[in-house]
Formats: sequence, structure tokens, C-alpha cells
Amino acid sequence: MNGIGFDNNKYIELQSQKILERISSFGGKLYLEFGGKLFDDFHAARVLPGFCPDSKIRMLLSMKENAEMIIVVSATSIEQNKIRGDLGITYDMDTLRLIDAFTEAGMYVGGVVITQYSNQPAADAFIKRLNNLGVKVYRHYTIEGYPTNVKKIVSDEGYGKNEYIQTTKPLVVVTAPGPGSGKMATCLSQLYHDHKRGIKAGYAKFETFPIWNLPLKHPVNMAYEAATVDLNDVNMIDPYHLEATGTTAVNYNRDIEIFPVLQAIFKQIYGECTYKSPTDMGVNMAGFCIIDDEEVCRASKMEIVRRYYDVLCQKRNGSADADEIYKSELIMSKVGVDTSFRRVVKASLDKAAETGEPAAAIELNDGKIVTGKTSKLMGASAAALLNALKYLGGIDDSMLLLPAVLMEPLQKLKVENLGNNNPRLHSDEVLIALAISATTSPIAELAMDQLPKLKGCQAHVTVMLSNVDKNIYKKLGIDLTSEPVYATKKLYHKQ
Repeated sequence: MNGIGFDNNKYIELQSQKILERISSFGGKLYLEFGGKLFDDFHAARVLPGFCPDSKIRMLLSMKENAEMIIVVSATSIEQNKIRGDLGITYDMDTLRLIDAFTEAGMYVGGVVITQYSNQPAADAFIKRLNNLGVKVYRHYTIEGYPTNVKKIVSDEGYGKNEYIQTTKPLVVVTAPGPGSGKMATCLSQLYHDHKRGIKAGYAKFETFPIWNLPLKHPVNMAYEAATVDLNDVNMIDPYHLEATGTTAVNYNRDIEIFPVLQAIFKQIYGECTYKSPTDMGVNMAGFCIIDDEEVCRASKMEIVRRYYDVLCQKRNGSADADEIYKSELIMSKVGVDTSFRRVVKASLDKAAETGEPAAAIELNDGKIVTGKTSKLMGASAAALLNALKYLGGIDDSMLLLPAVLMEPLQKLKVENLGNNNPRLHSDEVLIALAISATTSPIAELAMDQLPKLKGCQAHVTVMLSNVDKNIYKKLGIDLTSEPVYATKKLYHKQ
């Protein structure tokens, strides 16, 4: 069912080449604002089948001798205890995670920049922690009138007050835990300081989405809008690029809106702006690596529906509003799909109607849909996993993979020793039990061998799952959605 629509090797090659060309065009020094996820870019992997989640870090590793990383985090985000929704950790903790991840990958981390700094207590505590860990820290301050008061911004009272970041490599990659961290301001501040020191340097922007050389309403670009309904990002034709070149290019509203200010800042620093449009600032080559547009469109439409269900569940949890649901529905309408595009939705709802209990459905890569029902032994998501493994291994559905002699002690442990009210086993517990059973049962071992085949499968559950079950599906590479319904009528739901 699932095919390849994206040439990942070509992407790494072209993207590296483009960045090296941009470094050369500025005389050997480039500050590259890197948006999106450098690690685990699962959104890109879902909408561009064939894209590897670690493609961008692999691309940078091909230039690691000439590159260093700067991580930017806003003091305001630290003070507000801002959390990354996908990881469930605060921005300051994600900064530490990124330092570890880059270092382990072999990339040099030049330091951390604390932006919008004004002596916030939480920011000071984090700076102290970084200093104790031996990490270089630089403070960048709030500039009154930013971003419109260009004269003040590009002065000793503006960028000039920021601490200068000591860099040693031709390519300085500026990244952050999330949006609003101040990556662009950090790059521009460095250009100001470098210029005063007689160092010739340039700036470029890396964003995978929207893909500038795809049509405005292409499903890949619409999937980006679906992923950012909470940020109010809207794809637009870049009017500056159209005027300068006579050709259309897609960008998003925030870059287009800020471009006149960027032009003014560049002119204030250098006396001219080499870029004619926000699209010119970019170096993204992803659009040149699509090899099967039909497959990419299918995957992107699937992602749009998946994002719609995410928003529905966020609304149920109180972290999204009705306007975000409306936007998501509008995007589905624009690409001509509804929830039925995910075949697993109907399959799971039908199974729930048949059994009167929560149910799950998994669509395998050959198009086969298997279901799972809630029982006294396990939840629907765990049952669906076992049934999928049976099908993939050619194991008769009537065969028990997990003997009662193994399951009963587990349930007893949960209720009598660990204080759980619900004896049903979660997906992780079922897989652990299966792994144990596989040591003595060839059938269970055969089922375990099928786990890699679940990657890229689609799943839907008729109730909202615990984080335990959701994380297991994510680790297995299964794209999961669920109805915005709690399994119980309680007001408090443990995640």
C-alpha cells in the first residue's frame, strides 16, 4: 500500500551542496537559521514517504568539520515553563537534550544563547546550571521597538548590547527547542557584531515547509498548515519573489510580513540587501527530491486527517479551541478529503458498535485491516497489536500468544501490588509479556519477529489512549489517531 515518494539520498546531497554554495557566496561565513526539527522529523517523514526522520542531521554531519551549533532559547519561555507538546518537556530541558544529541552525533556545540533576557529568576537559574556544566552562555536582551525601530535595533543600544557569540566555523547553525525562541534575531545580531569587527558574514534560512517550489495548495504545503493551526501560519505566494523574478514561490505569512524589516536591517548593516525576497533567503531543496507526486499527495492527505484528529483530542483536553478545529476542517475540504480517507476510522467504529466496548483498528502496509477489542485481559490498542502480529506472521487467529500462566500474575501485580484499579494490560506490558513468552514459544518468537513490519501502518482507536499506549505506537512507527472520547466519565484522566 505505502510506496516511496521521496529520494532521501538525493536530498542529503543537494541540500549539502546548496548550503556550501551559500557559504561561498558570502565569503566563507554563514549563519543558518534552522527551523523545524533537526532530529526525529516525523512530520516530514509522514508527508514525504522516503524521507528519513534524521535526514537533516545526517546532512549536517556531512559538513561537520566546517559547522557548529548554537542553541537559542528565550528567557520568557524558561520563565513561563513552556513545554514542547511532542516531548512533554520544558524548553530549558530540551536545550540540554539537544546539546547531548548534537554532541553524541558528532556535532560541535558552540554555546547557548538566552534571548529576551531581563534578569528573569528562572533564566538566571538555568544560566547558572549551564555554567556549572561547562556550557558557554550568551545573553541577548530585549530591544525596545523590535522589530520595527530599525535605527535603534542596528545600533550600540540595540544589537550592540548583546553579548557577542564567539564562533570558529564557516557554518553556524542556529537552532532552538521551538518557535519564538529568537533564532533570526540571534543571526542578525551576529551579523551586526561581525560587521563591526570587519568579518564578512551572511545569513540564510532553512525551513522544510512550506516547500517553495510546489503549488500553493499542494497537499504537502496544506499539511504544513494543518500542523501549525495553533500558530496561525498561512501559506502565501511570495509577492516579493514574484515581483523580482516573475515566477511564483510559496512562503508563509510570518516570513513575508517581516521581510521589509529584514531588508531595512540588512541595509542598515551593509548598505544593501542581497536578497530580493524571503524565498531568496531560503536554501530548502526538498521539492527537487520528490520522485512520486501521487504517493506524496496521498501521504499528505493522510497527515491532514491525522492532524484533524489531533486537534479534536487537544480540544477535548482543553489545549485547543474551536477555531483550530474549523481551520483543520477547512484544510481537509481544500484537499478533498474527510475522515473516511483513513479507512481505520470506520473499521474501529464498526468494531466498537459490534462489541459495545472501545476498539482499535490497524491498517497494515498491504492494505489489510485488523481490529482489536477491549477485554478483561487487555485494552483495545494492545489487542489490535497482537492481532496484527498474528496476521503478519501467518499465525492462526485462534492461537493464544500469551498463556494465562503468564498473564494472570501480571494482572495481580498491577492491582494488588502496584495499586492500579484497572487490571487490563497496556501495549507495553503486552509486548514485554510476548518477549518473555518468546523465550520458550516459537509462535511467540515468530510474532515478535513481525514488529518491524508495523512501521508506516495506520491506526485508529475509538477512545483517547494513555501516553503509555500512544508512545508504544509511536516507537513502532504506527501513525495513530483516536476519537476525542475518554474511556471513562471521570473528570481527571491520568495520562
